[in-house]
Amino acid sequence: MTLGLSGLRSLVRLIDSLLQPTPLNQQSVAINVPQARADLLDLVAQLLGVLQLAAWGGIGLYLLWRTGIKLRVIGLDGTRKLADSLGALGLAAIIGIPGLAFYFAAWALGLNLAVQPSTLDNQWWMSVALILAAAGNAWAEEVLVVGYLITRLEQLGWRRYTALFAAAVLRGSYHLYQGFGGFVGNLVMGLVFGFYWQRTRRLWPLVIAHTILDVVAFIGYTMLRGKVSWLP
Repeated sequence: MTLGLSGLRSLVRLIDSLLQPTPLNQQSVAINVPQARADLLDLVAQLLGVLQLAAWGGIGLYLLWRTGIKLRVIGLDGTRKLADSLGALGLAAIIGIPGLAFYFAAWALGLNLAVQPSTLDNQWWMSVALILAAAGNAWAEEVLVVGYLITRLEQLGWRRYTALFAAAVLRGSYHLYQGFGGFVGNLVMGLVFGFYWQRTRRLWPLVIAHTILDVVAFIGYTMLRGKVSWLP
C-alpha cells in the first residue's frame, strides 16, 4: 500500500520509458515538481506530500508498537545522540560520493534517465519545502524498509541476510523510474544501510544520513541548474 505499490508504479514508468524511441539517457525525470499553478496552493500541496510520508513511517511504527516493539528497540530513541550523528555522517559520505559517480556513469552509459531532483521555481518557500521533503523521504523509507520490514521478516524466520537483501530490493524497486542505475544504486544503499542497522540496531543514523543525501541533491541541484554544463 505504500512503498511496495510505489515500486510497481516505478516499474511501469520504466517500461514506458524503455518503449520510447528516445534512449534512456536522453529522457529526463523530475522528483520535486510544482503541483499547483498558484504559489500558495503549490506550497500546501508540497507540505501535504511531506505529511503523507510522515504518516507512512508512522504506520510502520504503530504496527511495530502493536506487537510490543518500542522505539528504542529499533534505534529511534534519543540515548546516543553523538554516536548516531557521527554514524550518519559516515554513512552519508560512504553512499553520497560513490553514489554520485555511479549515477553519472549509469547516465553516460545509457542505463539511466537524467534525474532532475527539483524543478520548483525560486519561490520564497522552496528551500524549506525541499528540506522537509528530504526529511519526509528519509523518515518514510528508513522506518518502513529497514525498521519495519527487516524486523518483520526476521520475526517470520527469514535468515538475516535474506531479509536484508529483500529490503534492499524493495528500496531499489521504487527508484526504477530513474532507470537501471537508480535501481542498482539504491539496492546497494539498502544493503549498506540495512547491514549497519542489523549490526547496531540504531535507525536514527539512517534517517539522518538519508536526509543529508537528499538535501544535498535537492538544494545542490537547484543552485547549480543552468550554471554548469556537466549537469544533466
